[in-house]
Amino acid sequence: MTAPAKLTDRIGPVQWVRSVLFVFQMYLAMAVMGVLYFPWAMLSRRGARAACRHYCLWVRWTASWMVGLKTEIRGKVPTGEVLIASKHQSFLDIIMIFSVVPAGKFIMKRELLWTPILGQYALRIGCVPVERGKRGQAISRMLKDVKSGLVEPGQLIIYPQGTRVSPGVTKPYKVGAALLSEQTGQSCVPAATNVGLFWPRKGIWRKPGLAVVEFLPQIKPGLARETFMIRLETEVEAASDRLMQEAGYEPDQGHRDA
Repeated sequence: MTAPAKLTDRIGPVQWVRSVLFVFQMYLAMAVMGVLYFPWAMLSRRGARAACRHYCLWVRWTASWMVGLKTEIRGKVPTGEVLIASKHQSFLDIIMIFSVVPAGKFIMKRELLWTPILGQYALRIGCVPVERGKRGQAISRMLKDVKSGLVEPGQLIIYPQGTRVSPGVTKPYKVGAALLSEQTGQSCVPAATNVGLFWPRKGIWRKPGLAVVEFLPQIKPGLARETFMIRLETEVEAASDRLMQEAGYEPDQGHRDA
């Protein structure tokens, strides 16, 4: 399997050290903020959201001066009761999206519930846990919760490819976003990104540059399922390619995900 194409500049030893220090403080900050905000978070969902948002803003700020990684949000930030269907390349796109939407919640892997601090806060902000390969169950559960009033209004964030996907790797889009839009009657906001060029899906190195998440025009409900999925994939992939090329990336069109 051929490795995906990469940016031409290299990571030196100083940047590796900066990356290690950044990652260390990032997880230390997660623990410290998690403990400090815990009483408020357990009493109020507002407290849990405040903790998560402040942590996300902290990570964005420290990344900018510790490793030279700037972050930018483009497009109109969704604020109503909508779906957000985003390209997912690393933890950074999660951080960036949650830092700007007012009431974000994710469809997440169930095993993350056992992650200290992260799991407890994920439940408090309204995330929907799902077992691998059983995304349909998550959709059914969320629709049931919406109808019974258990889920508060907000922005449900779904990753239509189902996992983090490295730049240059292709992976099919799953139908969950179309089903959710169809059955809830909510508009879907596609989101593109290039964050994987600077913050990979695995590993500790962080690269200087400008990481972007871009919110694209809404896809209104009512489209045929196949039409919806074609439009979602086409728009997200085209915009993500554009953002990556803007950052100096030359995609390898022949690379496929294993």
